[in-house]
Amino acid sequence: MRKLKIVAPGDTESVLLVRPPTLAHRHLISLHDLTPPEIDYLLKLAQTAKAHPAQYRHALDNHSVAMIFEKPSLRNRVTFELAVGQLGGQGLYMGTDEVELGKREAVKDVARNLSRLVDAIVARVRQHQTMLELAEHAAVTVINGYSDFEHPCQALSDYMTLLESKGYLEGLTLAWVGDGNNVAHSLIYGAARLGVHMRLATPAGHEPDRSVVADAKREGGDVTLTHDPVEAVAGADAVYTDVWTSIGFEDEAESREEVFRPYQVNAQLLRAAGPQVTFMHSQPARRGEEVTDEVMDSPCSLVYDQVENRLHMQKAILLALLS
Repeated sequence: MRKLKIVAPGDTESVLLVRPPTLAHRHLISLHDLTPPEIDYLLKLAQTAKAHPAQYRHALDNHSVAMIFEKPSLRNRVTFELAVGQLGGQGLYMGTDEVELGKREAVKDVARNLSRLVDAIVARVRQHQTMLELAEHAAVTVINGYSDFEHPCQALSDYMTLLESKGYLEGLTLAWVGDGNNVAHSLIYGAARLGVHMRLATPAGHEPDRSVVADAKREGGDVTLTHDPVEAVAGADAVYTDVWTSIGFEDEAESREEVFRPYQVNAQLLRAAGPQVTFMHSQPARRGEEVTDEVMDSPCSLVYDQVENRLHMQKAILLALLS
C-alpha cells in the first residue's frame, strides 16, 4: 500500500523534492491529466511549502500571474493572490470589468495577449469550454481555478487535508452527498489516482458525468453511485457535500431545494457513518440547506483546514508548473 508521508515543520528531509519533469511548464486543466506520481509530488510539495515557507520565499521572483475571474470569489482569489505574493511573484486580478471572455474580446485573443505579458494564467470561468480554449491558444501555463466541469485545485487541496487528518489516503472511503458537480468530478479523478474508494449519493438525474465515472473505473478507480445517502456514508472516513445549486444552474434553485432536501448532511446522517467520520465542504456553504450548523461547526469538520490548505496547494501548483 502506497503511504504518503506527513510533512512536519521539523522534517528537514522533505525540503528537497525531485519534481517530475512532466510537470514543468504545462497546463493544469483537469485532475485526469495528472499521473499518480505527479499528484503524490504535488501533495508532498504542498505539505513542504506549508511546513517550510521560507524555503520558497523567492521561488517566483520576477514572475507574474494573470488571474481572470468571471465570477466573484473569496477563497479562490485570496489563496491565489497570497500564494503568488508569498512566492515572490506578482498576481494581477482581472474581473469582468477588465476582461469579458468571448464578449468584449475573443478568448483566443485574451490568451495570446496575456502570453506576451505574463508567465501564467489562472482562470475561474463559467464554462469549461472557455478554459479549454484559453489553454489551446495560450503560450504560457493555464491553471483551472474553477470551471463548471472541474475544480482540480480544490480537489488537490481536499486530498491534502484528508492526508493530514487521517495520515494516509490509499484505502480511505470518501462519501459524496448531493449534486454530482465539478468538485465531485475532480474528486473522482483524484480518488482513482490515489486509491481512495468513492461513493456518491445523488438524486436521480443529478449524478456525476458518465464519462468521468467511466474514465475512473477504466483506470482502476473504485466508484459507487447510489441514490441513498445512508448507503453512501455507512462506514465512510469522510463525508463531503457542496451547494445544491452550482454556477450555471441558478434558475433551478427553487426546484433543486425540494429534490435535494433528503440529501442534507446533518448529525443524523453523520451518525450513520460512524465515529471515525470527518466532514468536508468546498464552501461557500448554504447553512440550513446542504449542511446544518451542527455539522459545519462540529469537531469533525475539516472545512477551515480545507481553506487554509488551498493556499499551500496553490503554492505547490505554481511551484511545480512555473519554477
